[in-house]
Amino acid sequence: MLNQDIVREATRLTRAGQLVEATALLQRMLQGDSAPRPDSRGASQARLPRLDPLTIDATAEVVEEREAPQIAPTRSAQGRRCSIPVDGMRDFSGLGLRSPITRVPLSPSDIVPENTRFIAGTFSNAAGSRTYKLFIPSRCQGQQLPLIVMLHGCTQSPDDFAAGTRMNFLAEEQNCFVVYPEQPSGANQSKCWNWFRTGDQRRSGGEPSIIAGITREIMRDHAIDPKRVYVGGLSAGGAAAAIMGATYSDLYAAVGIHSGLACGAASDLPSAFVAMRQGGGFKATADSKISVPTIVFHGDRDTTVHPKNGDQIIEQSARATRPTTTVLRGRVPHGHAYTRTVLIDGAGRTISEHWNIDGAGHAWSGGSPAGSYTDPQGPDATREMLRFFLEHSLGG
Repeated sequence: MLNQDIVREATRLTRAGQLVEATALLQRMLQGDSAPRPDSRGASQARLPRLDPLTIDATAEVVEEREAPQIAPTRSAQGRRCSIPVDGMRDFSGLGLRSPITRVPLSPSDIVPENTRFIAGTFSNAAGSRTYKLFIPSRCQGQQLPLIVMLHGCTQSPDDFAAGTRMNFLAEEQNCFVVYPEQPSGANQSKCWNWFRTGDQRRSGGEPSIIAGITREIMRDHAIDPKRVYVGGLSAGGAAAAIMGATYSDLYAAVGIHSGLACGAASDLPSAFVAMRQGGGFKATADSKISVPTIVFHGDRDTTVHPKNGDQIIEQSARATRPTTTVLRGRVPHGHAYTRTVLIDGAGRTISEHWNIDGAGHAWSGGSPAGSYTDPQGPDATREMLRFFLEHSLGG
């Protein structure tokens, strides 16, 4: 039960820069405790429990720690020497999380197919600097190819996310580039994309401008089809992907969101907790009125990001049309059942798909156990997301 007095007090503490105190109040509220009574020092100075930095993302399971594989340095397309660091899952704590987390080492074969390249780069603009990893398919012969932008979840790295989703292996089959921007701990202590801050929900500023800048840098430096550029992500990365589709509809032809939230679902830390708990009260924050085709995956047992958020993403993506709806049901052999809702516009084009997965939690559906936060019982979100992407093009 949400206590609006606690939410208001947490909002005040957040604006005052007292994030630890605000987090404590919200955690106690979600656990069913009543608001603390202010003493003679005032509510803002009431004694609160010490907490570690907040992670706005996944509920962790104890797994084995992966060490960074030793991949030899390579060179970029411009001949510059690029180091290729691979971050494993770091110890972390926060809302609903346990630490430490241990993982077994990733091997290069978990991340990329043989005879392909996975190079590192850095992009900087007025909003900041981010590193990224770029997958280059083996059949890249100068023809213009699609580009997929993949945004990882909290505590993840590009290598971990690539291993878990196996997007590089599907991209090799389909002859696509894939780029993985990396959110550093300096931007968010748990390496979450800051989807809940209004300054990071706008075009030409904040993290959206950096992600768009990385996208355009890859388009400039490699043979990319400008009509076939797509963006997808998981959890905090999925929420960031929703923002990219809403703010850069002229750049991305389609969006894929796994266990994420709609653009504008939250505007600060307290509203982020509320959105994750019961769905966000999203508002129009996009600069464009054009809706980008969107595919959504969400487990109906997700206790980290409420499944209602998936419904709200579809509602937002279809706001400019009056679609007809087709509902399909299926089951993965020895895996999850699912409901696939397809929205079709008046011209017969698919504008969105919503995959509601029975019994699934907060994890990438059909992913590989080599990566973190995956559910191998399917359906295969990577294959279906890439299929949906390649069915759409800008102006198509």
